[in-house]
Amino acid sequence: MAQLMDGKAVAARVRAEVKAAVDRLQREHGLTPGLAVVRVGEDPASKVYVNGKKKAAEEVGFNSWELHPAEDITQDALLKLIHQLNEDPAVHGILVQLPLPRHIDPDVIISAVKPEKDADGFHPLNAGNLLLGRPATRACTPFGVMRLLEEIGCEPAGKRAVVVGRSNIVGKPMALMLLQKNATVTICHSKSDLRREVEGADILVVAVGVAELVKGAWIKPGAVVIDVGMNRKPDGKLVGDVEFAPAAERAAYITPVPGGVGPMTIAMLMRNTLEAAERTLR
Repeated sequence: MAQLMDGKAVAARVRAEVKAAVDRLQREHGLTPGLAVVRVGEDPASKVYVNGKKKAAEEVGFNSWELHPAEDITQDALLKLIHQLNEDPAVHGILVQLPLPRHIDPDVIISAVKPEKDADGFHPLNAGNLLLGRPATRACTPFGVMRLLEEIGCEPAGKRAVVVGRSNIVGKPMALMLLQKNATVTICHSKSDLRREVEGADILVVAVGVAELVKGAWIKPGAVVIDVGMNRKPDGKLVGDVEFAPAAERAAYITPVPGGVGPMTIAMLMRNTLEAAERTLR
């Protein structure tokens, strides 16, 4: 039976580490990291996510601001707001909550954030530096997955890692971070022979948003299974992208849903913002 990877507990440790560093920054330099979150419109899920991020920012001692323009804000007006945040020295991290309204191009908005203030790690310069193996702000969810692997003592070097999903937010940066740690990485998508690839995975990361797509019987005995998905079934139950119960019978470690990767995403956002503030002192 697999051991559960407790994302809530690990995220609490990360926040405690950030809080200690913030206390030191304030004591030695009079500097308080600042995180600005931009939430456009009234998407219910976005509101929940932003509230979680605000709570975490307050817990670690950040200055935090939520900017909440109306759904009908023009793209030019939103760009003007981003520019103001870029130029504000009290703001070290900027996060634009996705999704944005249809009339706004998210690529244009993400690219407008200064790379050094890009708390999400989505800016093309940060994504490119990750690809090239250079220092960069890392996308929060895969960054959190790497911390979970570290916590259980899972060294990716030499292992076969399979990433199911190729999004710019999770799949692609996840594959690159595992590759940097010398794993042999396969990225799966809708055209892949999914069962065949999953059956060979020592480390499996699934991030596609399809309930229980990966069957437990496919899991390699002793594998580490990271389930990034969160899906609500018709009966209201939250499930991941992996069929949990049979997968847990075969894996060595597995993340629960909820309580696995989700808390880590917010914790690593705090870490990214802290590091952005620390860079201003160099």
